[in-house]
Amino acid sequence: MGIYEELEQRGLIAQVTDEPEIKELVNNGKAVFYIGFDPTADSLHVGHFMALCLMKRLQMAGNRPVVLIGGGTGYIGDPSGRTDMRSMMTPETIQHNCDCFRKQMERFIEFGEDKAIMVNNADWLLKLNYIDLLRDVGACFSVNNMLRAECYKQRMEKGLSFLEFNYMIMQSYDFYHLFKHYGCNMQFGGDDQWSNMLGGTELIRKKLGKDAYAMTITLLLNSEGKKMGKTANGAVWLDPNKTSSFDFYQYWRNVSDDDVLKCIRMLTFLPLEEIDKMDSWQGSQLNTAKEILAYELTKLVHGEEEAQKAQEGARALFSGAGNTENMPTFALTDDDFTDDEILVSEIMIKAGLISSKGEGRRLIEQGGVSVDDVKVASPFETVKKSDFKDGKIIIKKGKKVFYKITY
Repeated sequence: MGIYEELEQRGLIAQVTDEPEIKELVNNGKAVFYIGFDPTADSLHVGHFMALCLMKRLQMAGNRPVVLIGGGTGYIGDPSGRTDMRSMMTPETIQHNCDCFRKQMERFIEFGEDKAIMVNNADWLLKLNYIDLLRDVGACFSVNNMLRAECYKQRMEKGLSFLEFNYMIMQSYDFYHLFKHYGCNMQFGGDDQWSNMLGGTELIRKKLGKDAYAMTITLLLNSEGKKMGKTANGAVWLDPNKTSSFDFYQYWRNVSDDDVLKCIRMLTFLPLEEIDKMDSWQGSQLNTAKEILAYELTKLVHGEEEAQKAQEGARALFSGAGNTENMPTFALTDDDFTDDEILVSEIMIKAGLISSKGEGRRLIEQGGVSVDDVKVASPFETVKKSDFKDGKIIIKKGKKVFYKITY
């Protein structure tokens, strides 16, 4: 089985152009492919996970990844999948975010001579002359066709700025530039990027002729993958300083029964033969599958040692086994107490479990908070210093979020 067929069996390919040529390039390790990442934060999140895993798979099969950091397009912001305009970032913020991305990506792909390379489209986009761009590139685009693109249609009612309208042209020019200067013959992106990607393919063919190799592949569910990056508690980041290995593990341990096997197939590097045997798993076996998923992905991002610690901490919560030292922890001091006691909601605010007392009150009234497995009955309930047996208590928020509070 070639890598292209494996990608198909893992459910990663949604649409392609020129499938026979793409298959030949990928299976023979001749693809020089790029995936773009706009530096909208100082960390990648789990919504980027599918693209990172794809780059790793293709590099392992002998293909060369080109990581495109959108330092230039970051000045505009991608309108795809959004109902409002992105906030403008300063050049310093954009550069800082770009630097952070590379450090995180090095866990997935190998950079170096004849290996993966990282480029920043600020290096060419910021040097473009506007009139020259309009004459040389703008003439290749039909406004009528652009307005039919899904990424623009969904924004027309609420308003689409002319700044954002240029994003497709910028992204298309990226592929054209990478093709000319780096031999990049393939681009990958989410299914919400299809119109932008086709724009790049067509630009190359119009500028360089129909025989120019320029191909596109979109990833199934990548736009859904972006949604995976957000939870009720905020984003699940790949930076260990923003999301701990335990919280990262817990995120994947708590995926739904309907999604766990799909995630194992698409995101882990377990052999397909092993995954196929899991397709018939039901009931408690799905909890085992969730542990496998969480462990494999935490190992990939945080390393094997941290994955083991996270698994021990999670098992301590769910089954009473394991090492509770690996749970996420917040330490209280004497200054946090008033007359030797503190409101449960105040503890949760200090630990970052909630953002306000109002949120805490609603959670408690809905029965969503417990301390040491005892439900908190009132928003005015407190914890006393004497309640800290062995110097700790465990606060549970909802069904999935646990925190060890020490004193």
